[in-house]
Amino acid sequence: MEPDVAAVERNRSVPVISPGPLAPIGDFGPLDRMQGWAMTSIIMALAALTRFLNLGSPTDGGTPIFDEKHYAPQAWQMLGNHGVEDNPGYGLVVHPPVGKELLALGEGLFGYDGLGWRFAGAVCGVVIVVLVARIVRRITRSTLIGGIAGLLLIADGVSFVSARTALLDVFLVVFVVAAFGALIVDRDQMRARMYDVLFEGRIADTPWGPRLGVRWWRFGAGVLLGLAVATKWSGLYFILFFGLMTLAFDVSARRQYRVPRPWLGTLRRDFAPAVYVFSLIPLGVYLASYAPWFASETAVDRHQEGQAFAEGGLMPNAVRSLWHFTYGAFKFHSGLTNAAGNHHPWESKPWTWPMSLRPVLYAIDQDGVAGCGTQSCVKAVMLVGTPALWFIAVPVLAWALWRSFVKRDWRYAVALTGYCAGYLPWFADIDRQMYFFYAAPMAPFLVMMIALILGDVLYAPRQNAERRTLGLLVVCFYVAAVITNFAWMYPILTGLPISQATWNMQIWLPSWR
Repeated sequence: MEPDVAAVERNRSVPVISPGPLAPIGDFGPLDRMQGWAMTSIIMALAALTRFLNLGSPTDGGTPIFDEKHYAPQAWQMLGNHGVEDNPGYGLVVHPPVGKELLALGEGLFGYDGLGWRFAGAVCGVVIVVLVARIVRRITRSTLIGGIAGLLLIADGVSFVSARTALLDVFLVVFVVAAFGALIVDRDQMRARMYDVLFEGRIADTPWGPRLGVRWWRFGAGVLLGLAVATKWSGLYFILFFGLMTLAFDVSARRQYRVPRPWLGTLRRDFAPAVYVFSLIPLGVYLASYAPWFASETAVDRHQEGQAFAEGGLMPNAVRSLWHFTYGAFKFHSGLTNAAGNHHPWESKPWTWPMSLRPVLYAIDQDGVAGCGTQSCVKAVMLVGTPALWFIAVPVLAWALWRSFVKRDWRYAVALTGYCAGYLPWFADIDRQMYFFYAAPMAPFLVMMIALILGDVLYAPRQNAERRTLGLLVVCFYVAAVITNFAWMYPILTGLPISQATWNMQIWLPSWR
């Protein structure tokens, strides 16, 4: 007698779970293109308004403030010296040329004043905001969450001040974030190609899976990372972290699309091209950035053959001279240690950076300042993170770690990768003199993680109408709190005159003094 199937199903102690799909859903990017570009346009306009408003102020009596005094004059010298600098005031060129060349573009357009030496950085600051909005939109498949990420970054004090001062960090950040975005697009593009191969029935033609063709987005990431290193050497850290990240993308794609031997397939198909993209391409870009130096006969250390080293050898003398020049800059940086007596009142160590516990005071004037309605006013520019964003960094990082390693959420994992690339390597030499502006590359990735959390609040599964409304209120309240916090701190981010009492209220922590 045949059993009653319905009765068996009713009495089953373990529910039957439908098997998952044989292949990942064909989702390779957001589809609401018009809404996406409308959001991007609004975010870009807001970013430009904040970054360019009164950009030329403040100055130190018409001269640069803080470390602008290094880079603005060097960029100006490069304009009149065929792209070559010798840093006569300090006797040593300590950073590669790309960032200073970009500063020189603004000075060439507007002259040697605050607007001139800050223009290029402000442009890059706007680009960073747009990139973060587009990246978050892509990884969440939500134009709304992308727009929220853009708003949060607009209201971040670190990103804001970095974009409005003529230092090199904003240029490093724009190249790093652009490279990160290119690798995210490459991930989607490669999965789309793998999807096509699977449904053509060719996925198992070889044990290691298909070749994925030319990967122009990853090639572009290699060029951008080369420009990052040619701005500041800390770009090297991102080459390592992003290189491992893109290989992890490849392994994951080959596993999900049922390649018989995904690890071997990644090693055979993807490893060598990745090494090429993340080593030879950045090296070539870095060397190309020194083209004016190679072309010059009078640049610093241009001809060291017969002086620092003997002539001959496997490498051309010009390359060996550049190596000697670079080694001199490396010795300078490695010698800036606390043990050697190098101290600065505003230096900080990496463990203070996630919560912006020790900012940097770029400029302050308290003598005879008018404009705030009292006898004594204060004008100051401080690089400090907006507390509503930075003070919650520890729980945000803890949640991102849990989502990455327990829930295997790749979106948090990639944002965490970028954050760690800008943070963890600085622990390798704690004795070195360090400043909070080294944390500028961390800001976009912190905002990405916060935006992902807000997206989870908005789009949590199995929500009823009441919970959806509550989630929307929580997100709106938080975004409003960040914007209000930024507006409150705006005077100490831009050098507007405020009373001494207001200045004291702006100093939230004793370590900010």
